[in-house]
Amino acid sequence: MEIAMQKRWKLLTANEDEVTVLYHALKIHRALCKILIQRGHNTFEKAKSFFRPDLSQLHDPWLMKDMKAATRRIEEAVASEENILVFGDYDVDGTAAVACMYRFLKNHYPNVEFYIPHRYREGYGISKAGIDYACSNNFTLIISLDCGIKSIDLIAYAKTLGIEFIVCDHHMPDQELPPAVAILNPKQSDCNYPYKELCGCGVGFKLIQALCGIWQLPDTYFLEFLDLVATAIAADIVPLTGENRILAFYGLKKVNENPCIGIKALLKLAAQEKEVHITNLVFIVAPRINAAGRMDDARKAVQLFIETDYVKAMEYAEMLHNDNTDRKEADLNITEEALSIIQNDQTLINRKTTVIYRDHWHKGVVGIVASRLIENFYRPTIVLTKSGDIVAGSARSVPGFNLYEAIHACRDSLLGYGGHFAAAGMTLLEENVQQFADKFEDIVQQTIDPELLTPEIIIDASIMLKDITPSFYSIIQQMEPYGPENMRPVFLTKGVLDTGFSKIVKEKHVRFVVRQNNTTLTGIGFNLAYKFQLLKKDIAFDIVYTLDVNEWNGQQNLQLRVIDFNTATS
Repeated sequence: MEIAMQKRWKLLTANEDEVTVLYHALKIHRALCKILIQRGHNTFEKAKSFFRPDLSQLHDPWLMKDMKAATRRIEEAVASEENILVFGDYDVDGTAAVACMYRFLKNHYPNVEFYIPHRYREGYGISKAGIDYACSNNFTLIISLDCGIKSIDLIAYAKTLGIEFIVCDHHMPDQELPPAVAILNPKQSDCNYPYKELCGCGVGFKLIQALCGIWQLPDTYFLEFLDLVATAIAADIVPLTGENRILAFYGLKKVNENPCIGIKALLKLAAQEKEVHITNLVFIVAPRINAAGRMDDARKAVQLFIETDYVKAMEYAEMLHNDNTDRKEADLNITEEALSIIQNDQTLINRKTTVIYRDHWHKGVVGIVASRLIENFYRPTIVLTKSGDIVAGSARSVPGFNLYEAIHACRDSLLGYGGHFAAAGMTLLEENVQQFADKFEDIVQQTIDPELLTPEIIIDASIMLKDITPSFYSIIQQMEPYGPENMRPVFLTKGVLDTGFSKIVKEKHVRFVVRQNNTTLTGIGFNLAYKFQLLKKDIAFDIVYTLDVNEWNGQQNLQLRVIDFNTATS
């Protein structure tokens, strides 16, 4: 059940003189020029490179700090026939990164294996169990991907066992760095790599690119991994700007033309037969990969990505598909139970936070449930469950509020915690749950800007319905792939009228038929039925939407994907 929620509208601005200059250079609609300027493409050349991403624009991997040390150590390992262990996190970014590195090295050198820590037995990142496994099996070099930058003690421990680390990570480093032979992370303060927002798989990709240069291999040897890199970029919610946009653009091209067998199997199983967009990677591929680690063991996600036999790949894909079905069922049941608990407790309803605990909930989905609860009660949210003898949970924030700082302020009630601005995890004793919930509520009440407790819709530009033409939409399509810092453009049109043909669909959604002057367009507004009474004949309203194409009976027509609407303002 979704609770009706008022939303704030924020219309972005741009310097009108700059818009005019770009309009004369590009000869496209002013609203589109305005969006380009808002996103930093304020000259003809910048706009051209944005609309025409090219692999030649990828940065030189040798600009990354420690790249020489990393490649030299791998060369030494190959020359002296050492065993190399490729180690990665259990999410999409980690498993995709491990699959790329493992496949690449294994093609050139036999003594390579991979290791993914078990989410519940070993926890996030480098694990002692993983290092002990490496020691028992005579591995002397570990390449960690999407983790390791904060594993100072564990990497020091590995060193005492004669195991060296190359760390490929993209998380923010602390002042003290682990004692690895090489650390590849563009976020290091003294790293000159021009693009700072690569995901973990992207950092691993740059190492592969550098090794191809040393081993004099053609570009095809690293470009074959672009489908996995694009999947990691999509799933890890990194900015879709600069190098990430180029990698995602060409990665999607590869997904559509010649994906690895594992991705092909997953898309087949999900009956995705049309052109794959980045949203398909986010909503079809990523949840199935993540479900492996949430519900069971993420090793099979890597096995899917490295499989060369289609029949075996389908078997792994079916396992992930089943994990995802179990994940969805757990997610739905826990969300419904959590909503019912909140709705039947006036104290919980009136809080500025949600902290909710039941000992039987599946710990693999509490983070997803926290996000679902925010869709209904828009506020910082923590969902807790029992994990062995202690309580563990996941926290999610609302945009603009620093969740990590709020949890840090409650550290006296916790056994441990970690995370960042928007998401975090924590462990605590069961007897401290209420104390923690009350302290978290107090901290948030004191520090949050009340505005942040109302959802905000960011609107890129205001246009008229008559502006929506096939050529206008064609340019919007060229702005793909969409993601953070390059979201699908959101438009505002003021003073539209209902034609009388709008109606409620499936009790929750609204099918719009609206007009402005001589232009009539249809649209769909999901979960907006609660506002249907605002649609009254001859009373104008303002509408916020994105654009897409509706296919019906072989016909394609532009339609409005309505996000919100309100009675017209002047």
